[in-house]
Amino acid sequence: MRSSRSNNIQELSNNNFNREAGLRWVQRLSILMDSRFRIGQFRFGLDPLLNLIPFAGQILSWLISIMLVGIIMRYGASKQLLIRMIWNISWDAILGAIPVFGHVYDFFNKANQKNVKLLTEHYQENKYQGSAWPLIIGICALITLLILLVFILVYFLFSWVFDALFL
Repeated sequence: MRSSRSNNIQELSNNNFNREAGLRWVQRLSILMDSRFRIGQFRFGLDPLLNLIPFAGQILSWLISIMLVGIIMRYGASKQLLIRMIWNISWDAILGAIPVFGHVYDFFNKANQKNVKLLTEHYQENKYQGSAWPLIIGICALITLLILLVFILVYFLFSWVFDALFL
């Protein structure tokens, strides 16, 4: 019985060590992606540099960010925290994909470091606990409104073009 208890304690200790090592790795990779290099007081990472490669760079940067969130998920982050992190990297990927604006945006937006900050707040201050459903519903409502806005704008654009050409 005693050896079983010591094995459980050893296993718990190994899990905490693995979690700490994994989280340190996430932090190092997020620094590499967002702020590893410096020119004067301006810091940037691989993310904006990868974005200079059309399509492939933005996709690779997004996949690395998704991998970081996957590692964080493996170490027991709450669903609400994961949704916030995915929102950060998705927003970064969407705006970063816009030509010219996206290149500039990627130099200033540091989604991976925002996610590490969220993770730190989650573990040290017990923030972002509980259900993710209110956040998911809010995001879905926002996306629905944006899609509706795009359809309305396209409708008015086609109406204007049709009127200009045929009336």
